[in-house]
Amino acid sequence: MSTRTFRITVRGVFDSLGADQRADLLDRAAEHDVLRAAFTPEGHLSYDLAARSAFTFRFSDSGDEEEDILEATERAEAAAKAWLGERGYGYKNLRSSAEDLSQAPLGKRRKREAARRNA
Repeated sequence: MSTRTFRITVRGVFDSLGADQRADLLDRAAEHDVLRAAFTPEGHLSYDLAARSAFTFRFSDSGDEEEDILEATERAEAAAKAWLGERGYGYKNLRSSAEDLSQAPLGKRRKREAARRNA
């Protein structure tokens, strides 16, 4: 049995931010830039508050069974809520999507590599 890798995306919208909260997020915007986005076990937050109030957390997780993706998604949502709650950031419209990379279609390069290995 092999370990499955999951990518979980938790999206939402900041809600009712105070002036200090907004200023803090804008000050830290460079470290949360979408161009630096990555799927990490602890979760990576990205947003562009100057453009819109939406945010995205990206998490990576793993499991042994296909069904483990449900628990991984729950953990990701809980972690996102905890991060926002610890800082007092209001949010709304929280939604999640998850992908099991073992089920993801191969790109052209990976198809060629697989064909070479099997040849």
